[in-house]
Amino acid sequence: MLCFLLRSAASSSKTKPWKTSVTAISSLNYSSKVPFKPDPKKPTSVTPSSSAPSAADTLLDEQERLRHLAADEKDPSLDVGPNGRPLFTSAASLSQFTRRDTCSYFKLTNEALKTVLPEGLPTGMVKEFEDSKRTALLVRQSFLDLRDNFRRVVDPTIGSSTGVKVRKQVVLDGPVSCGKSIALAMLVQWAREEGWLVFYVHRGKEWTQGGFFYKHPLTGLWDTPVQAENVLKDFLKYNESYLKQLPCQILDPIPLGEGAGVGWLKDADSLAISEGTTLYELVTTGIEQTHAAVAVVVRLRKELSLVKDIPVLFAIDQYNNWFTFSEYEEPVTIRSCRPIHARELAMVNAFRPMKHDDMMVGAFSHSTAVGKLRKDLPDVPVDARVTFPRYTLDEAETVSHYYLRQRLINREVFSEENWKKIYFLSNGNGTEMRGLLPFMR
Repeated sequence: MLCFLLRSAASSSKTKPWKTSVTAISSLNYSSKVPFKPDPKKPTSVTPSSSAPSAADTLLDEQERLRHLAADEKDPSLDVGPNGRPLFTSAASLSQFTRRDTCSYFKLTNEALKTVLPEGLPTGMVKEFEDSKRTALLVRQSFLDLRDNFRRVVDPTIGSSTGVKVRKQVVLDGPVSCGKSIALAMLVQWAREEGWLVFYVHRGKEWTQGGFFYKHPLTGLWDTPVQAENVLKDFLKYNESYLKQLPCQILDPIPLGEGAGVGWLKDADSLAISEGTTLYELVTTGIEQTHAAVAVVVRLRKELSLVKDIPVLFAIDQYNNWFTFSEYEEPVTIRSCRPIHARELAMVNAFRPMKHDDMMVGAFSHSTAVGKLRKDLPDVPVDARVTFPRYTLDEAETVSHYYLRQRLINREVFSEENWKKIYFLSNGNGTEMRGLLPFMR
């Protein structure tokens, strides 16, 4: 049977040789064809598909959009939100926000943000400014509740119309991209405008990765001198004037550890603190002497809890990264290592607990892929966790009008039905709405 098939194939190739040769040649040309490279000197024209509209029909070119936005700034009649309400609030600062300012945008400048948040901005805030080409933030009811909570902590005479319990420690939890980090950054800005001393960590995950790490024989915890130096530098950027006026209240010697890549000091194991030393001098000592960096950060935590002249707030973003394993590993045998938990790091161990009398707020960041944590966290009050919501329908309406104002949406296709479809499709997720609204049809 096999011989018969082979003879039939051979006879057919002899009688009709053009079929085999054409097939072979055509397949050879297809597989070995060199991709077309257009000449950059010659203009090329692209014919849009008839089934899909071109980009020019839906969105303006980016350069043209920027040109139109510059012209729109001179026309205040365009700053109109839902139902003819003003799109932007007239409040001059975050302290002046009232309930009437909710569902409106607050204009900022890049210079002002860099001044009040020199440590850095959250990723979501940076992305928002890049896409909209404007430095403005949505005033949300959830932020006002957070701000008023800490306002009542400092001034108990301020009443609460809703009877909400006042918390000194708050953990912001909630879905991905619901605005937790942005709300925390706005809270830091408000507190600093009020004259508070704020210890702001905008990337808590950086405390658990990178640099050198050594196990201190006295504490049994792991020192990370590179991160400690960066933390002290960030803390000094905004708070230098406050720290120069605050004296150290703990005069115990500071234990020294291993320096970043330089080992131990041979002639000293501690650093004396003289009476009259200010917190500014303490911080600069930790920056200049790598052996003392970690111990200075730990001592700074204790010193700030003793400050009574001005309100002190600890604000930690990516707080959930301090309840899981770090990226460090301890060698156990020649062929195995033990992952080091974040609580074993000296700095995290000093700043993570919330069961104290200090004001502290931590924001979870699910974009760091830590995973879901249990509800009852160690060293955290049971009622500290607050669920931060996604956009409400009213907030989504304002956001849609704002993106329309920033020419991210074509006015010809903008309608209540369309933006509501995107709102329900994204389930109120701010990042997804920002990505889907320009594709409104």
